[in-house]
Amino acid sequence: MNAKTARMHVLLASFALAAAARPSLATEPLPSWNDGEARQSILRFVESVTREGAPTFVPPAERIAVFDNDGTLWAEQPLYFQFVYALDQVKALAPKHPEWKTQPPFSDLLKGNTKAVLASGETGLAKILAVSHAGMTTDAFAASVAEWTRTARHPRFQRPYTELTYLPMRELLDHLRANGFKTFIVSGGGVEFMRVFAERIYGIPPEQVIGSNGGLELKKGPDGKPVLMKLAKIDLVDDHAGKPVGIQRFIGRRPIFAFGNSDGDKEMLEWTAAGDGPRFMGLVHHTDAEREYAYDRKSHVGQLDKAWDEAVARKWTVVDMKKDWKQIFGRPE
Repeated sequence: MNAKTARMHVLLASFALAAAARPSLATEPLPSWNDGEARQSILRFVESVTREGAPTFVPPAERIAVFDNDGTLWAEQPLYFQFVYALDQVKALAPKHPEWKTQPPFSDLLKGNTKAVLASGETGLAKILAVSHAGMTTDAFAASVAEWTRTARHPRFQRPYTELTYLPMRELLDHLRANGFKTFIVSGGGVEFMRVFAERIYGIPPEQVIGSNGGLELKKGPDGKPVLMKLAKIDLVDDHAGKPVGIQRFIGRRPIFAFGNSDGDKEMLEWTAAGDGPRFMGLVHHTDAEREYAYDRKSHVGQLDKAWDEAVARKWTVVDMKKDWKQIFGRPE
């Protein structure tokens, strides 16, 4: 073998090693999706807005994608996970509050009467959120949520709540970001609650999480350093009509891509659809009682009724969980 041939072999070996070290360019996107119309509609849209020179091309700065969290990126049954956290916090605090034994909704909660707690409406839920979320620093709250996500288990799946994220939707987030999109969570859940884990499980940093938010007050801590205290008041309920308000207030651009799963997301999808140029609106329909849950119009959590009718009338993409997803959570069910 002469020197020239030897150099050629070295170069070929180097190229082979480099190719083996990086993911295959031929890998199909959204591998946990069945190849139906829902998957194809997503891929067509992304291709259309990222193809330079096409009349549908959208500059990267305008590729804003927004996602609801509960029921869209992770499960939400039998109760919203943040509400479960609040219930657990109240139970932990109960020994210091004997008066709660006779004060609804705390008395109902301590008896395990969840239906009565939910029936107490916004007033009752506000009381629970106030005692479980307020009166502590933002750092202390974040530490409390982090510990809860580490130790609490879902009653049916017996897994940490942060493991109950939808693999197909995480793949969708990755696919969008790989194509120049900026992804945001826009959820009715509390912003300080979601920011604790959003980057770790979704790859979405805290500054791209929009949610319901309560009052904050700057105070001096025991060591003289400034701390932010959580107050028992609500500044924004980021649900229904509050979602477009939150988007405008914190993003300042109208999204071109939006995904939800319930009537609480209808206004966000409508706001997205009302913009100029290409738009994508999607809904996750929970149809898989065996691997997850099946619910829609009559559900006490994540009701999908008016938004579903509008999606059908306006030809938005509706993802049938049972039909369109090969896998739901992060490992085989």
